[in-house]
Amino acid sequence: MAGQQNHVISSRIGIIGGGISGIAAAKQLSSYNPIVFEATDSIGGVWKHCSYNSTKLQSLRRDYEFSDYPWPERDNSSFPSHIQILEYLHSYATNFDLLKFVRFNSKAVELRFIGDHDAADADGKTGEYGSLLAGRPVWEVAVQTDQSQDVQWYSFEFVVVCIGKYGDIPKLPVFPRNKGPEIFQGQVLHSLDYSKLDKEGVTHLLKGKKVAVVGYKKSAIDVAVECAEANQGPEGQPCTMVIRTLHWTVPHYWVWGLPFSWFYSTRFSQFLHERPDQGMLRSLLCHLCSPMRRAVSKFIESYLMWKLPLHKYGLKPDHPFEEDYASCQMAILPDNFFSEADKEKIKFKRASKWWFWDGGIQFDDNTKLEADVVVLATGFDGKKKLKAILHEPFRSLIESPSGVMPLYRSTIHPLIPNMAFVGYVESVANLQTAELRSKWLARLVDDRFKLPSVEKMIEKTNKETEIMKKTTRFYKRGCISTYSINHSDEICEEMGWRSWRKKSWLSEAFSPYNSEDYKEETKMNI
Repeated sequence: MAGQQNHVISSRIGIIGGGISGIAAAKQLSSYNPIVFEATDSIGGVWKHCSYNSTKLQSLRRDYEFSDYPWPERDNSSFPSHIQILEYLHSYATNFDLLKFVRFNSKAVELRFIGDHDAADADGKTGEYGSLLAGRPVWEVAVQTDQSQDVQWYSFEFVVVCIGKYGDIPKLPVFPRNKGPEIFQGQVLHSLDYSKLDKEGVTHLLKGKKVAVVGYKKSAIDVAVECAEANQGPEGQPCTMVIRTLHWTVPHYWVWGLPFSWFYSTRFSQFLHERPDQGMLRSLLCHLCSPMRRAVSKFIESYLMWKLPLHKYGLKPDHPFEEDYASCQMAILPDNFFSEADKEKIKFKRASKWWFWDGGIQFDDNTKLEADVVVLATGFDGKKKLKAILHEPFRSLIESPSGVMPLYRSTIHPLIPNMAFVGYVESVANLQTAELRSKWLARLVDDRFKLPSVEKMIEKTNKETEIMKKTTRFYKRGCISTYSINHSDEICEEMGWRSWRKKSWLSEAFSPYNSEDYKEETKMNI
């Protein structure tokens, strides 16, 4: 580690990251006065540092709020902007006095295990995990402040990692020799760099330029729309989206006049889907219900094919809608996306392989696309971000042979002691699950219940991975959307809470769950 190393500062709990998950964890662990390391000058995570001028939440306010802090105007049907989300987070943190725990401009650059190495043997898959608070320092964290090369070391009994899968480290395409961006005479940037531009900078980058946007997920779609808006009028140039894998997009949360939540977000709808530890009888029922699952997916696809000009632009995915939902990749389209395509301000090019030439991009069908600017909306490498700060043997444990990070209750790695990860397993309601997992984690830290053996936790994570594999080809993303209610049920039961949270059987079966359902229980309810 470069730079001067100062004396070690000791505390009980450290939290790395001040995004949604880090703030949720700080709130639930506030009795321990945790130290929260935030690498930038603001809380908010991706909402602060990976958002564009047009970025909005993809769900309603009531589906993205803390259980004890409802949104103002929570019944407003419009999607809040990233600025409004940041205001809500700051209001939440201020209301519960959480900012006192946060050390801004403090980047964790290394995690060093100083505990019992016998207990951390990566080959030992049996035995007990042990208490999360060991009574002595177990991890040391190296922190750089204000981009200084000097390092301050901290020691903790327990560390919660909340740096997330997105942001910081872009996932970049690999090109053959002499076919990469170095030969391109225009400008190449990743969506992470694009997100740092203000409105004036975006206009300067895009206006009057031939732009290629690589990707077809939410980030790529938003960039393409901003490009089209910057190029209105006869002098404007079209933006071309270069697409390798198509994904299903939706215009809103209604399907043939029915609420979208009825199809995947209620206890009844999720009864049709497989879940871990479901038993032989339920496995048989799920097998018998498989035609109904396919019918639901086809029903939604039929609406999207009717509502959106997918055939016209060759944008119909080859896989079922359910696979995108099960991998948390469903994106809400901006209202003007296809209207801009109709004006030829947004164009589409399907390509399995592509590379640069000096004037733009060349494809495997020997066609070329002229471009002045290429924006790579190719995602992020969240696992690389974790591996960069962890030493062996833990670095190699970040992902299992299946490619999925094995986390019990989406929080505890069975083979990494005295450490938790919040915000790495996705759902369609990430704030809700981050808060509930943080509540579970706080009670675990308090020793209100015990973890199963390491062997049983590994068995559980393997079963969850198998369910993801059966449900979607994109399982490596780590998403629990098709069995999220069952996942929350098990967390509640482990905490000693009721798993069924609604006030009536009817709402329990047919109403979607949100954070409001997971408010703290009174003694009468426990």
